[in-house]
Amino acid sequence: MGINKNTILAWATFIMILMGLLLIGMGAFRYNDVAGWGFAATGIGFLAIAWVFNALKGRV
Repeated sequence: MGINKNTILAWATFIMILMGLLLIGMGAFRYNDVAGWGFAATGIGFLAIAWVFNALKGRV
């Protein structure tokens, strides 16, 4: 079973998108104070890193 770098990057991108959406959802629906802004900002950061992983696919 050979797992190449593109497969690992694809799985990492998928997990990062999932976690980013989860964190944004927690910030939006679970917390109504300043903590919600922190969760949402972290979720947006996760989505940005997933975008970079997706852009690196095929170049590494």
